Amino acid sequence: MARSNEYSSAEHALNYLAKADRIPHRAEGEGVLLDFLPPDVKRVLDLGAGDGRLLALVRLARPHATGVALDFSPVMLEAARKRFEGEADVRVMAHNLDDPLPDLGRFDVVVSSFAIHHCADARKQALYAEIFARLEPGGAFLNLEHVASPTPALHARFLSAMRMSADDEDPSNQLASVERQLDWLRRIGFADVDCHWKWLELALLGGRRPR
Repeated sequence: MARSNEYSSAEHALNYLAKADRIPHRAEGEGVLLDFLPPDVKRVLDLGAGDGRLLALVRLARPHATGVALDFSPVMLEAARKRFEGEADVRVMAHNLDDPLPDLGRFDVVVSSFAIHHCADARKQALYAEIFARLEPGGAFLNLEHVASPTPALHARFLSAMRMSADDEDPSNQLASVERQLDWLRRIGFADVDCHWKWLELALLGGRRPR
């Protein structure tokens, strides 16, 4: 049975937005993500875009890029539309990542931030293949993600660092290890696959579509 995603709840989504800026080391991971953007970016797709924070950062780094933001939470979509109000170069769309990606054409960059870990592993792999198919040759996939710890002790350390207990964990999390996800990306055909940055259970996974 598929797990329900807690972000379908307005209360849960609002609670996340209230504390998103306080996630330890988040800015570090975002900074490394920006370092791996291709020099010439015309179109960006943000999966599980939330309030549009990451897409806004990407467009600050690549001001001429147009963007598409996908999310399924009404609260997140409202926040993203407010952020990008008046920006004709950004399209905000409702979409659940458990469903196949819509046909939106090709992109130079596909990014995601703390979203794909809510998908089951089989769906993660299918989604990565869909992302590969939608990248322009040389295009990059950069996924700032919540990943599984390799040991229970390290998971406990992460919870402590986040000032959380096991009771506070999101029941919709379906975490996969860095190693498994990098292997999936390589098998799909991504090149230059690596974990570009990591702090405990937060990691930046990336690869590019070969030219």
